[in-house]
Amino acid sequence: MSISRESLWPLEEYARRRQEFRAEVMAHKKRRTVAVGDHVTLIFEDELTVRYQIQEMLRIERTFEERGILDELDAYNPLIPDGHNLKATMMIEYADEAVRKVELTRLLGVQDRVYVQVGQHPRVFAIADEDLDRQNETKTSSVHFLRFELTPEMIAGLRGDHGQRAPSLAIGIEHPNYTYRVDAVAPETLAALARDLA
Repeated sequence: MSISRESLWPLEEYARRRQEFRAEVMAHKKRRTVAVGDHVTLIFEDELTVRYQIQEMLRIERTFEERGILDELDAYNPLIPDGHNLKATMMIEYADEAVRKVELTRLLGVQDRVYVQVGQHPRVFAIADEDLDRQNETKTSSVHFLRFELTPEMIAGLRGDHGQRAPSLAIGIEHPNYTYRVDAVAPETLAALARDLA
């Protein structure tokens, strides 16, 4: 699934619809957000969250020229899951700037150590930052984009197909300086993510 140029609202129409649309998207995002410990949050993206991001970028940058709009679509459409994966924005959050600077150094490579686990299937570690590298030799970024590729069996398990046992999804991070596991995401999050899968 991808967002087409024709389906976007022009700036004036978006301005009229923005308040109501924003409220809808915030409620939607809440069901798709998982805190992994105290300092990492994953927001699982889908067509609606990405559409909102594109409309917001066009609004902020006052973009109405065709080339600029197409550039935003090219940048954000890859964040939409395509039926056999989950995609998420990962945010590393420390309120204190000095602490954040130290922790981003300690957490070098953490984006590659995030995993999802469907039921008893093996863990699936993230493929991170396919568009551009978001870390250097000394520190990682506070924002990363992750893709989790699932097998057909994992997809069936997550959706509860064919009378399989009740679906469950764990999410964790296995890094020397940050280890945390959510053994089972909330039912509303599980249901939302299952809808991303073909």
